[in-house]
Amino acid sequence: MPRIAYVNGRYVAHADACVHIEDRGYQFADGVYEVCEVARGFIVDMPRHLARLDRSLRELSIDWPVTRRVLPLILREVVRRNHVANGLVYLQVTRGVASRDFVFPAAGTKPSLVVTARKADPAAAAKRAEGGIKVITVPENRWDRVDIKSVGLLPNVLAKQKAKEAGAQEAWFVDADGTVKEGGSSNAWIITRDGVLVTRPAEHGILRGITRTTLFEVAAKLGLTIEERGFSVTEAKAAREAFISSATTIAMPIVAIDGVPVANGHPGSITLSLRQAFFDVAEKSPA
Repeated sequence: MPRIAYVNGRYVAHADACVHIEDRGYQFADGVYEVCEVARGFIVDMPRHLARLDRSLRELSIDWPVTRRVLPLILREVVRRNHVANGLVYLQVTRGVASRDFVFPAAGTKPSLVVTARKADPAAAAKRAEGGIKVITVPENRWDRVDIKSVGLLPNVLAKQKAKEAGAQEAWFVDADGTVKEGGSSNAWIITRDGVLVTRPAEHGILRGITRTTLFEVAAKLGLTIEERGFSVTEAKAAREAFISSATTIAMPIVAIDGVPVANGHPGSITLSLRQAFFDVAEKSPA
């Protein structure tokens, strides 16, 4: 059965969907996106994702393609039509279709909206967490506004391909001073020997991850302390635990960094406890 997408006002089979050659997302990466987890029939943290979408659109001066009241209805309908109980729903907004020119198109150009959804296997994700993942580090080479969830992700693509070729599953971008910023598609965390969670402040230089934000509440529920500060690759390799967070991974344990085992080279108990408690704490919208 073909997957169903919402494309600029129509629900269509993926085979029937197309991108206009002069869509600014296609030609300039002039657009933004969001990804929400779908778990147990709920869209997870949808209001927070839509609030971040609003910020990204405002930062790039892109209008909402539909009203904020209507967009959740579209997300739910795409999830329903694709029979997704566990998986993700993806939405992308670009500045729209206009003759190719670097400056913004004329006022009144309607932004483009695409929404898709796909299934995922929670058992496979749980099994992956039981084994943990490996990460590599790469020099930071992205534009300065990574706090905007832009579709301009070529440096991330190259970093994650390099990780795959090295037998790893994620790449951490690292500043010239050796400070870890974030992953190609995730936020970066370590847990100190004293059991304190450490993640870089999200005021500048990283994306304010929605899962990252919810994990602050999960940590509080579990009685854990969080420090928002930078940490070096050296500190990460010597940490008690390390993990990444994103809508598609939740809290995923890291067992090796650049080939160096983290602690005993196995997923840590604190990370797994965060992962286990996440769904109960996260905001859930019926799909």
